[in-house]
Amino acid sequence: MGLVDRVKAQATQIADKAQQAGQVGQAKVAEIQGKRKADALLAELGGLVYGERTGRAPADAEARVATVIAQLQAHEAEHGALQLDSAGDGAGA
Repeated sequence: MGLVDRVKAQATQIADKAQQAGQVGQAKVAEIQGKRKADALLAELGGLVYGERTGRAPADAEARVATVIAQLQAHEAEHGALQLDSAGDGAGA
């Protein structure tokens, strides 16, 4: 019976490792999805600000800016501070 017990123990260890790897993978997917959402919000904010600065802002730009900023703040509250990168050099802030 010693061999059977060892096989069962190994199977349990493998199952535990697979479950841990799955959890790590799910966390990474959630992290990437959060970053994409933040990037989309920042791009929208940038477009609105650019429109304001060039005199081509939509009539509701001020309200939309406030909404996007509120969404970004909620995102930061859930996921932590945004990492703002300069678009030109790719370096962290």
